[in-house]
Amino acid sequence: MTSQTVINLTGILKIIEVIYLHPRPSPIAASLYTLRDLNADVIILHGPHGCCFRTGRLLENDGVRVVTTAMSENDFIFGAAEKLEETLHEVEELFHPQLVGVVGTCASMIIGEDMQEAVNNAGIPAKVLTVESHGGLSEGDNTEGAIAVLEAAQREGVIPAEETKRQTRMLKKATEIEKTRGMAQGKYIAPSYGDDKEEVASILLEALERGDKIALVLNAKKETSYLFADLLKIPFKEVCPGNKPAIIANLDPAVGLPRIRQHAQNIHQELGETGQKVESITGGLDEYPVTGERAVEFLEKEDFDLVVVAGVPHALPIEKLDIPSIAITDGPRLVEPLKKLGYTWVVTELDAHAKTLGTDKIVESDFGSVLRAKISDKKSPNPT
Repeated sequence: MTSQTVINLTGILKIIEVIYLHPRPSPIAASLYTLRDLNADVIILHGPHGCCFRTGRLLENDGVRVVTTAMSENDFIFGAAEKLEETLHEVEELFHPQLVGVVGTCASMIIGEDMQEAVNNAGIPAKVLTVESHGGLSEGDNTEGAIAVLEAAQREGVIPAEETKRQTRMLKKATEIEKTRGMAQGKYIAPSYGDDKEEVASILLEALERGDKIALVLNAKKETSYLFADLLKIPFKEVCPGNKPAIIANLDPAVGLPRIRQHAQNIHQELGETGQKVESITGGLDEYPVTGERAVEFLEKEDFDLVVVAGVPHALPIEKLDIPSIAITDGPRLVEPLKKLGYTWVVTELDAHAKTLGTDKIVESDFGSVLRAKISDKKSPNPT
């Protein structure tokens, strides 16, 4: 949201446009997550001990050791290459890792620390990926931190050049979507928790009971798919056995880094065990910037009455579909943009990353819990 402030300066009226901005994810955090996706055993943050504290703690729940060189004021002046070398030796002694990531921070990059030299001097047996990431990398887009890791992984022979190119293309597309359709549009967006989940759940179940043709679309990102895939497990057949929603999902187990492929395989297998069939696979879990388009191509071929999109709904061009729609997002600041894109109803799921790190099973969502309760109520006999 913008506002205009009128200031009288030396007798001349000037209009100054003030743009209010809110924080965005950091390239450093994206570097950490991408190293996790490469199955790094240990990540060393070369910076102050508080840098990326929350992300580091969350990733430890996902099986990654995250440590820090704990740079202090003197290190900002004289450098901390020796600290980094010592930390590398300590990591080798404690964990005996095969793959280590060394990630720069604002502090170490501003002073021009030569992390690669420190890595070379340490000479530990593990393969080490040196990632010169910081909070203002390039234009400060978080995806730049992920790209920096991919390029380091390619240099060290961890992934082929083709995979780096594919993922870089996806990450740049993701940035474009956030800047044009998401919460990085250069203005302040007030957080909102969307429409009432009870009301939206009733709307969805009533549509099923009327016999409306409904599509459930999973267009999710990496591990958060464990939360958003819960929608696909809802036992709708218990109240509408003759009206099964169509399922479209970006669950290709052959696309992405090993951990991402495993997520897709786990979810696909669990859905199969509960009798759910995916009618159309639109791509992999790291291809959400383009799989929304593919989902729309499928939806346009059928005469659907209602579509529900879970995960990254703003990456799906809902404006191409002239039907009622429900978006399920993990971003309170995405509610307003999603409404402007054309979604009829928007509900939010909070703390998607925190709820899904370290799991290999679908996690019950808040909206899913509401739907299950309503289905249970419909099955129960009326009180006499």
